Amino acid sequence: MGNTKNTPIGREVIDSLIEEFGIKDFGKATIRETKAIAAQAEAQSGVEFIKMEMGVPGLPASEIGVKAEIAALKSGVASLYPDIDGIPVLKAEASRFVKAFVDADIAPQGCVPVTGSMQGTYASFMVSSQCDPKKDTVLFIDPGFPVQKQQLVVMGVKYETFDVYDFRGEKLRDKLESYLSKGNISTLVYSNPNNPSWITLKDEELRIIGELCRKYGVVVLEDLAYFAMDFRRDLGTPFEAPFQPSVSKYCDDYVLLISASKAFSYAGQRIGVACISDNLYKKQFKGLAERYGIGAFGPVFIHRVLYALSSGTSHSAQYALAAMFKAAADGKYNFLAEVKEYGRRAARLKEIFQRHGFRIVYDSDMGEPVADGFYFTITYPGMTGGELSRELMYYGVSAISLATTGSCQEGLRACTSFIKDNQYDLLEERMKMFAENHPIA
Repeated sequence: MGNTKNTPIGREVIDSLIEEFGIKDFGKATIRETKAIAAQAEAQSGVEFIKMEMGVPGLPASEIGVKAEIAALKSGVASLYPDIDGIPVLKAEASRFVKAFVDADIAPQGCVPVTGSMQGTYASFMVSSQCDPKKDTVLFIDPGFPVQKQQLVVMGVKYETFDVYDFRGEKLRDKLESYLSKGNISTLVYSNPNNPSWITLKDEELRIIGELCRKYGVVVLEDLAYFAMDFRRDLGTPFEAPFQPSVSKYCDDYVLLISASKAFSYAGQRIGVACISDNLYKKQFKGLAERYGIGAFGPVFIHRVLYALSSGTSHSAQYALAAMFKAAADGKYNFLAEVKEYGRRAARLKEIFQRHGFRIVYDSDMGEPVADGFYFTITYPGMTGGELSRELMYYGVSAISLATTGSCQEGLRACTSFIKDNQYDLLEERMKMFAENHPIA
């Protein structure tokens, strides 16, 4: 592993903490475990950590949302259960927001508030996997958000996965069909822009996904947690192209998962919307009818599954999200102008890492350089992702292995959200030391 002297944090501090946590392979450490070890190592050593493991917003919450939520609380909504399918103003504004920025027509009826996209995916997985007993498996286009697989483990639902790294463009067709043609896939899920690679699936790839999922009767879950945050093009003008790329143009049975957490920096209030396509909302499934007595996807999602999970979503936060959607669609709130800060941070961080021998793993996006955004991916010659994640801990830098995201590439996912202005010089100093201790052959 190169020269192990001269590290900002003593190896024994990190090693003992990893042992305390019972982690035998640090390449499999979860986001929360990595975060906890970094926090304890920082406290024990007094050395400031550069924390890039956790995908948490690092910007202030939208003032529009905060003001609307305060007003709602003062009006007395905290004492009242909201309607399980959402307050009418949010449903209407969500429908309009989707039209403004995705150019998709989804009726307000199918725009359902959820306790963050995490609950939206959980409920969607649950319903879509119960539609047809023969279709008992979820397929991930990876890399992706590790916790979505954990949700399926909790449910006892099977899943399969492949890394999209070598299957971009037309190559995606045969790879996808090799899974869907088996007839056991109920649901296909991916994020766009992608967590963690930050590639964005293009229209030709979304068309392939839509056509094949229509052919094989598969529900598409499109995770738009980083809504319109491909900063290479301006996706922030309402009702004008270019729009957020989406499968909604190419198939009938889909759910768009739109979160307030990143785009509006509103993560703490746990609010998002699951936008169920008009066709899927009313579509009847025998498996649902046998289980619930009603067979339509939308009503089962709302009145059976969401009701059982949480009996509704935060009443006041729904007013916040409605206000943010409305201001954005009215052209009065350029939410992307605020979150572009993540792109600026990524550009600076990548430059430092690359200058000291690191390289970007997912560096190309169908012939274009990958966008600068919330996440990026790095690797170092001669090291596995697990080795690199552990080694960087000795230098006060925390990030998770790509292996935990379903990627087949060796390297790490790094998040830009918690980077402070003083930490660029700190990272420069530490990566210079890292490169000296790990000379590239």
